[in-house]
Amino acid sequence: MRITARVDYAVRAAVELAAVAPDALTCDRIARAQEIPSRFLQGILGDLQHARLVTSQRGREGGYRLALPPSEISIARVMRVEQGFLAEVHGQRPEDVSYPGVAAELAGVWVAAREAYRRVLEEVTLADVVAGKLPGHVAQLVALDSAWRSFGDDPA
Repeated sequence: MRITARVDYAVRAAVELAAVAPDALTCDRIARAQEIPSRFLQGILGDLQHARLVTSQRGREGGYRLALPPSEISIARVMRVEQGFLAEVHGQRPEDVSYPGVAAELAGVWVAAREAYRRVLEEVTLADVVAGKLPGHVAQLVALDSAWRSFGDDPA
């Protein structure tokens, strides 16, 4: 699993907007609150706006706001705006990968890994994060001691 700075910033900006929904925040206010470079954030907010997850308004009452209720926006949906597929193998979807010989079953491993990753990211909404209450099975995963440790040479 690799989450780029751009994806991390997009999710954090969306969470900031969820916390004040349906009100708006300026780019600078989000940037300060989450310690994100403002110029970088402007591009991200533009991407979220293009994806119709965020709207903007100019003027004194202006700023950015979520286009949908926070309970209807999953973390996965925000992530896809910045990275496309949640999981890929050499630029392909896991189900489109095939391997010869004894490695053939590896494609199934990538598909299963994506499904596990997707189950968490699709189920958790911006509203869940703001409320500090994750869905049951996600909270159970977070509670595992092993979830907080990296194993062996795993840089994750």
